[in-house]
Amino acid sequence: MTHDTHDSPSLYWFIPSGGDGRQLGQPTRPAHFSYLTQVAQAADVLGFDGVLLPTGGTNEDTIVVASALSSVTRQLRFLVALRPSLISPVLAARLTASLDRISGGRVNLNIVSGSSEGELEGVKLSPAQRYELTGEWLGVFRALLRGETVKHDGTHLHLSEARSLLPSVQRPYPPIYFGGSSDPALQVAAEHVDVYLSWGERPEQVAEKFGRVRAEAARQGRQVRFGLRAHVIVRPTEDEAWAAADELIAGVSDEQIARAHQAFLASASEGQRRQSALNGGTRESLRVGKNLWAGVGLLRGGAGTAFVGSPENVAAALREYQDIGVDTFVLSGYPHLEEAYRVAELLFPALGRTSPVFTPRDGQPVTHTSTPTLNAEREPVTVGRFQSI
Repeated sequence: MTHDTHDSPSLYWFIPSGGDGRQLGQPTRPAHFSYLTQVAQAADVLGFDGVLLPTGGTNEDTIVVASALSSVTRQLRFLVALRPSLISPVLAARLTASLDRISGGRVNLNIVSGSSEGELEGVKLSPAQRYELTGEWLGVFRALLRGETVKHDGTHLHLSEARSLLPSVQRPYPPIYFGGSSDPALQVAAEHVDVYLSWGERPEQVAEKFGRVRAEAARQGRQVRFGLRAHVIVRPTEDEAWAAADELIAGVSDEQIARAHQAFLASASEGQRRQSALNGGTRESLRVGKNLWAGVGLLRGGAGTAFVGSPENVAAALREYQDIGVDTFVLSGYPHLEEAYRVAELLFPALGRTSPVFTPRDGQPVTHTSTPTLNAEREPVTVGRFQSI
């Protein structure tokens, strides 16, 4: 295997708290906590840095799920979504601090402004107003977790002598992630966040957004890091990977695709429109890069592209995004339990990264045993321990 001069990026996996399955649009695994635990523990022992917990729709609440999963994992970080339109910054600061304390400092925050009124539970805000609220909210939220007493009389928020008495473990507060492709979103990112997340678009499209955030942040004396959210289908060979991509959408009808595409085009989300433009609402032109595929976005809202290919080619595709500033990839694959193992076994080595599960210890080969071959720092945590006999 050829070695690359790139550092191994930070890799996050995904908790399918809205259900899971082998084919798009056909969930066959309900989001029972026992299954979410399996996915989280797999990501933990395999060596992923963290997991994203999705919000909205039929997903279980992020704070509740992260709190529960933190007790059955050791090192995994939790990228937890908070919606400024649905929760006060004072309560959010208190919940964040408590979760950070309970988990031992393993919380990251994903601030989600929302893409439609339906997601805001009756709060009527235009896209520009949503980001205006988000900017106000983040200013208050960050001040509270810094330990400040906040008096704020803004357009959307009004507070007098507000405080958050519980400090977080991570100081001044857990890392703040945020995504959005509109001009107001990029302004919020530059002013308030630690990591700007983009959905998977072509490298030149992502680079243009990063450049705007970077320039505006510099004008404010800040620096922002960058991440990319996408899916991944990695197999030992290119042919196997692309066959798996075809299989993922094999059960999706043309009528389903047409209905979803019309709904996505009507979305108030600039990012959603950009994702939908990549596939055009048809199966005909889904390869939008050498190893970038837009098939997931035919039916799934939000992140709609996948890196597809052999380990070496997917790693090369990820390095293109590292070259434009990405240091964190938030990945997912269907179904998430099995695909977590595939990514660790196949893609980790191609990125110069090791997985404790697939790394021999003290020269011992990896063989079938009653317990995984792990180093002491990543001993698995299980709800109920068992021994094969």
